[in-house]
Amino acid sequence: MLLFALGFLLVILQPSTGQFPRVCANMQSLLSKECCPPWDGDGSPCGELSSRGSCQNILLSQAPLGPQFPFSGVDDREDWPSVFYNRTCRCEGNFMGFNCGECKFGFSGLNCTERQVRTRRNIFQLTTSEKNKFLAYLNLAKNVPSQDYVIATGTYTQMNNGSNPMFRDISVYDLFVWMHYYASRDTLLGGSNVWRDIDFAHEAPGFLPWHRAFLLMWERQIQKITGDENFTIPYWDWRDAEDCGVCNDEYMGGRHPTNPNLLSPASIFSSWQVICTRSEEYNSQQALCSATSEGPIRRNPGNNDKSRTPRLPSSADVEFCLSLSQYESGPMDKMANYSFRNTLEGFADPQTAISNPSQSSLHNALHIYMNGSMSQVQGSANDPIFVIHHAFVDSIFERWLRRHRPMLEVYPAANAPIGHNRENYMVPFIPLYRNGEFFKPSRDLGYDYAYLQEPALDSFQDFLTPYLQQARQIWVWLVGAAVFGGVVTAVLTKHIRACWKKKEGTSSEIQPLLIESEDYNNVTYQSNF
Repeated sequence: MLLFALGFLLVILQPSTGQFPRVCANMQSLLSKECCPPWDGDGSPCGELSSRGSCQNILLSQAPLGPQFPFSGVDDREDWPSVFYNRTCRCEGNFMGFNCGECKFGFSGLNCTERQVRTRRNIFQLTTSEKNKFLAYLNLAKNVPSQDYVIATGTYTQMNNGSNPMFRDISVYDLFVWMHYYASRDTLLGGSNVWRDIDFAHEAPGFLPWHRAFLLMWERQIQKITGDENFTIPYWDWRDAEDCGVCNDEYMGGRHPTNPNLLSPASIFSSWQVICTRSEEYNSQQALCSATSEGPIRRNPGNNDKSRTPRLPSSADVEFCLSLSQYESGPMDKMANYSFRNTLEGFADPQTAISNPSQSSLHNALHIYMNGSMSQVQGSANDPIFVIHHAFVDSIFERWLRRHRPMLEVYPAANAPIGHNRENYMVPFIPLYRNGEFFKPSRDLGYDYAYLQEPALDSFQDFLTPYLQQARQIWVWLVGAAVFGGVVTAVLTKHIRACWKKKEGTSSEIQPLLIESEDYNNVTYQSNF
C-alpha cells in the first residue's frame, strides 16, 4: 500500500533544489547571463514585491587560489556560476531558493520565521515501518522526474556560448548523482587532454561543508516529493563493524546469489540503473555525462584490495581524528598532515594524521570496501549506501565542531585548491551557497543527530574537552603556581599568628565569644583567644 501511494505521487508532486533551474535553461537566460525567476507568490523576480529578495550581480571571491590548478578560463566551473550566469536572486532574511521561494535550512512557516531542529537517527534504530518508508522514499526519488531542475549535457562552449542550450530532464535521485559527478569530474582541455587534479567537492577544505549542503538539499527533496516534512536521513554507524551490516535485503540490498558483484533480485535497488560512471569514455569524447543508463549498481563488499583498505574504521580511528585541533593544514589537499579534514576524508593515517594517499581510511575506507559503484568517486552516489554513509561522516564533522568550537576564520579564506576558499560558491549548486555558510553547527542548519543528543554526558564531555586540552598544555605552570601559592599562604599564616601572639602578650583576660548582645546573658561558656 505504501509503495502504491508513493507511486501515485510520481505524477502530482514537483520537487525543487539542484543544479540548473529549468526556467533559466534557455537561450535568453544564457545570453543575458541572468537567472532571476519570478516567485509564484507575487509574480515578481525573486519575490521582490514581497521583500523576499532581489536580482543582483554575483559577488565573486577575489582571494588567491592554491597551485593545484594551473589554468584559467578553461573550465565552466571556475568562478562558479559566472560562466553561465552573473546575476541571480539574492534572498533576504530567512528566505532561500533560486527564486527566494523557500525557507533557509532550519526555518519553516509562511514567512520562514519558525525555527525547527529535526533529528537524524541510526538506521538500525528505525522501526520496520520507518525503515520501509525510507527505502520507498529512495525508490520514489529514483523514479520521479525533477520538475524544477535540468542537467547540462554540454559545456558552455559546446552550447555555442549559450545560443544552443544543451539540457535534459532527470529524476530527483539522479539529479544528485549528476551533481556529485559534475563537481568531481576532470577538466576537459580539448583534443584528448584532460586535467585530473581538480575536484570541487573532495581532497580539500570544502569536502565536509560541500557534502553537508548536498545532504541537506537531498533531504529537503525527499520532504518535498513525499509531503513528509519531518523526514530526516538516517545514518549508518560503521565504527568497529566487521562487515557491511546494511548489505542485506532488509536494508540496502544483499548479494546476488550467482553474481557476487550485483545486488540480490529481492532488493528494490537491484533494478536501479547507474549513471555517470564512465569517466574515461567522457574524457576521450571531451563530453559531459548525459545521465543515460549504464547498467545496474555494482557492489561486492569486503572483496576489496586489503593492502589499501585492510579493515573498516574503528572507534579509536574516529576518536583520534576528533582529537586533531587543526581543521586544515599545509597545502590543504590530500597531502595535508595533522588536518582533521584530510584525516576524516581518509587520505591521512588515522593513528598519526600523516598523509598517506596509498591507504584509504575512515570516509574513503567505506567507499573502497564496497568494491563497486561506491568505489569510483564520480559515480559513487549511485549506490544508496552513499547517503547513509555520508550522514555518519557529517555527524563526525559535527562532533568536531562541537568539541573545538572553531570560529569561521578557521576555515581557509585563501590559497585553498580551486573552489575551496571560504567565500567560493559551491559547484554546481543554484541557488548559490558559499563554503563558509556550512562551516557551522548542524543545529544552526535545522538538524541534529540522535547519538549526539544522548547521553547528555557525551555532549558535556565534548564541551569540556577543549578546556581540558588547554589545561594539559599549561599543567606545569598550574602546578608551579599551586606550589608557590601554598608557600606564600604558609608564610603569611605564620606571620599573622606571630602578630596575634605579640599583641596579646601574657594577658589572662577572659573574653566572651562574639555573639549577639541579647544572647550574652544566657551563655555558660567562655573562650580564650
